[in-house]
Amino acid sequence: MRVIVIGGGAAGFFAACTAKRHHPAAEVVLLEKSDKLLAKVRISGGGRCNVTHHQPHLRKLAANYPRGERFLRKAFEHFSVKDTLSWFAQRGVQLKAEEDGRMFPVTDSSETIIHCLMEEAERCGVRISVQSGVTVLELLPAGNFRLRSERGGKMEAGRVIVTTGGHPKLQGYAWLQALGHTIVPPVPSLFTFNMPAEPVRQLMGVVAETVRVRIIGTGLESSGPLLVTHWGMSGPAVLKLSAWGARQVHDLGYRFTLQVHWLAGRGEQEVHLAMAAEGLRRKLARNADPFALPQRLWEFLLAKAQIAPEAPWGNVGKKDRNRLVDVLCNDRYAVAGKTSFREEFVTAGGVALDEVDPLTMESRTVPGLFFAGEVLDIDGITGGFNFQAAWTTGFLAGRSAGAH
Repeated sequence: MRVIVIGGGAAGFFAACTAKRHHPAAEVVLLEKSDKLLAKVRISGGGRCNVTHHQPHLRKLAANYPRGERFLRKAFEHFSVKDTLSWFAQRGVQLKAEEDGRMFPVTDSSETIIHCLMEEAERCGVRISVQSGVTVLELLPAGNFRLRSERGGKMEAGRVIVTTGGHPKLQGYAWLQALGHTIVPPVPSLFTFNMPAEPVRQLMGVVAETVRVRIIGTGLESSGPLLVTHWGMSGPAVLKLSAWGARQVHDLGYRFTLQVHWLAGRGEQEVHLAMAAEGLRRKLARNADPFALPQRLWEFLLAKAQIAPEAPWGNVGKKDRNRLVDVLCNDRYAVAGKTSFREEFVTAGGVALDEVDPLTMESRTVPGLFFAGEVLDIDGITGGFNFQAAWTTGFLAGRSAGAH
């Protein structure tokens, strides 16, 4: 039997290798549209590859997926973070956990992961063909599939695993809709908030470690580190918010007001008391930060509160301090647009999950057709969760595809 995997990313390689390992008699062919294999793996985590997240509790792990939580909770029972660590360790790749739970190869190089996956595919006999995009997938009367390539070629297979990733436009899923699958319309997830009119962009590169962000007029809220960029704001706090609010902010046209609490977890009274500490009175305002904020950020917030950096802190009046407390706890910025990095593009949307078996990844609509990775209506927040979903769904699809 021939199993064809469409898509040469993380989920595709995992599905192909798993299919061949579990069903050595099957011919497994992996088709990649471009001439680049494992492109997202290569650039993930700044070239370090954030392989997964150190979260052994399955319910807590699944809670990091704005779309797909219940679906993945079942899938993780069969291939979890523990299984991912074991899989790579058995092939000589050790992973390490950082303080925030993100896991990387100890080499801090994505090439380690790429080399491991490529070697595994070669070792178990997966046939790989690049520049082999599929334009049409047909179900034949006998239950087999015929694939038509962009170059006009044809191939047939008994089983097909689709791992083509997310698409920014609905048209990218037309060939799957033609088979009868429902596609949840795609919108971007995990993106930077653009603030073209906000002077805060002058602080490009500044990181505030403990921030709470809210989108005014919605119930959306997130906490964590915030990075100021020359577009506006990014970092885990903003990226998580963009993921959970992907559809709402899309409906808002990516125009809304972002409320920033620069001292997440501190009430206004606590902030007042910290700024009233006796030891600060003789300092200049620029040096009187009791919260250990980045210096450039502290001076920027002083200016927003109309406090001169060179003013003696003991001379700063009550009204001025009240304004500063409001800026620290209730700062607001106008968001007008987003920036998605093309190579790391993550979508909310894809193949509807109620049409896929979470234990096998087989289509409930088209027997013999399987899905894995971001082509499904699954997306996680930043931190290695999208790769974990790729490993899990790829493993289940590969193990199941050759079993029929």
